Amino acid sequence: MTTKSMLERLHASLRSLDTCAIAVSGGVDSMTLAYLAHRLLPNRVTVYHANSAAVPKDAAERLQRYARQEGWILKWIDAAEMADRNYVRNPVNRCYFCKSRLYGTIAKATTGPICSGTNMDDLADYRPGLEAAREHRVLHPYVEAGIDKTGVRAIAHAFGLDDLADLPASPCLASRIETGIAIKHQDLALIDRVETGIRKYLPTAKDVRCRVRSGGVEVELNEAQLQELGDFKTRALTDYLCATFPELKNRAIKITPYRRGSGFIHVA
Repeated sequence: MTTKSMLERLHASLRSLDTCAIAVSGGVDSMTLAYLAHRLLPNRVTVYHANSAAVPKDAAERLQRYARQEGWILKWIDAAEMADRNYVRNPVNRCYFCKSRLYGTIAKATTGPICSGTNMDDLADYRPGLEAAREHRVLHPYVEAGIDKTGVRAIAHAFGLDDLADLPASPCLASRIETGIAIKHQDLALIDRVETGIRKYLPTAKDVRCRVRSGGVEVELNEAQLQELGDFKTRALTDYLCATFPELKNRAIKITPYRRGSGFIHVA
């Protein structure tokens, strides 16, 4: 599908709405959707962002910057997911409880339909949050238009949103905590700080994950980055982390290859 045909389908989906509320995380999918919806439905789109410890700081800052530049109507909400014991205990379907809180809070603030940045690729992944979306009748314009992640990036490039188009995938910080380990504010903050620190230490690093596991902390980098570092520089990175983040000094630290979704332990 060409970028032009994708846009035609997406525009048709969005134009069918009188108003819409868009749940925006700060990633490429929801940010690009908000950008297009605002252009098509000026003053009829409200962007909602969760003021959550599980959202990377740079994602929230990116959203604020775009909202100022583009004149978006932006509302910050507190979905209070940490008040939900089901979320805090971090089961495999943790995302369901988080999204239930998110969409429920947005639904109380708006009478219009809620839209998400879910794309076609997400449907093939393990996404418990999609069940919460179904329960709250959340619309997925990208899915309606048959657009996958590559298509979203192509659309972003077409509008000159290169900073969005080139963003690496970055799910919420809670996804870095191994299934079954309770979600804590201090761990979420540490994960965000460590990943930000690594990107400053290794400016060329793309996929960066700081995983909190039962055996300690695991830093994941893509294979190419690990090969480029070699054993000596990998040890230097470990030393940097221990020196920069006092919380890591008493934890075992491993540097391993990036594995998508490796924080999940699936049990029967």
